[in-house]
Amino acid sequence: MSSHRFFSKFFYTLVLATLTTTTFSALTTNYYDYTCPNALSTIKSVVKAAVQRENRMGASLLRLHFHDCFVNGCDGSILLDSTPSMDSEKNANPNINSARGFEVVDEIKDAVDKACGKPVVSCADILAIAARDSVVALGGPSWKVKLGRRDSKTASRADADSGNIPGPAFSLSQLIKNFDNQGLNEKDLVALSGAHTIGFSRCFLFRDRIYKDNNINAYFAKQLQNVCPREGGDSNLAPLDSVTSAKFDVAYYSQLIKKKGLLHSDQELLKGGYTGALVRKYRRDTRTFYKDFAKSMIKMGNIKPLTGKQGEVRYNCRRAN
Repeated sequence: MSSHRFFSKFFYTLVLATLTTTTFSALTTNYYDYTCPNALSTIKSVVKAAVQRENRMGASLLRLHFHDCFVNGCDGSILLDSTPSMDSEKNANPNINSARGFEVVDEIKDAVDKACGKPVVSCADILAIAARDSVVALGGPSWKVKLGRRDSKTASRADADSGNIPGPAFSLSQLIKNFDNQGLNEKDLVALSGAHTIGFSRCFLFRDRIYKDNNINAYFAKQLQNVCPREGGDSNLAPLDSVTSAKFDVAYYSQLIKKKGLLHSDQELLKGGYTGALVRKYRRDTRTFYKDFAKSMIKMGNIKPLTGKQGEVRYNCRRAN
């Protein structure tokens, strides 16, 4: 064989290997089309039923995906229970007595495994699909979820407690840096914050805002003080969007304009020139918000996924195989 033919064949083999690795490592929208064609419809039906039972569950499932992705990538680690050698992310400050919906995830996992005939769909992918289906169930936009994530075999409470998950008292600069660390920009920050158009927050997370902040509507603050006293009542709930907390719409942004953001971090979005302009734009333009939210959710769902032979597909979302 001539040296020219040898190197041509070598180069072709190298390119083919690279393309094959890329093909099987990247997330795709049709990942389960052949291995389990009923996977997505099964998940959708369980999520829809869960949200119909309790509207708040839609926000809870969306939040699980967010909190999962922001701690070492979208790998289902938030779902793991503690073991003698591992402290669960469920016990981290942003999640303890707050993150919920784990029973619904168990229900989804059981249903989809039965539909597939075996464990085919990862728990990390279940979170990504359930987040989309929750938004749709509450009247929001849909998008094609990219799939093929594998599940991590471990979790890290320390990493969940280290500021990876943005806190309710974060300043705008802290929020921007936090999102940038995840490969997300200011548009992603404002668009994804729109998820606060659904769901609730606990008193101790917004207490300082309603008693100490000066960029808050006085009547709004007084109303919240009836729900959240200066002492006690830490677990009392208030809607993140006091207008339409069970509907995925743009009311959240309208509330920010009126200085009625529930969390300090919400109201901070108006302090930036670009972020503030986006708040005002989304308030007026539901279509653009929906489009940008969907794009940012796809982008967030691609944060450091485990693919190929990395990780595993768990039999039980609460523990490694």
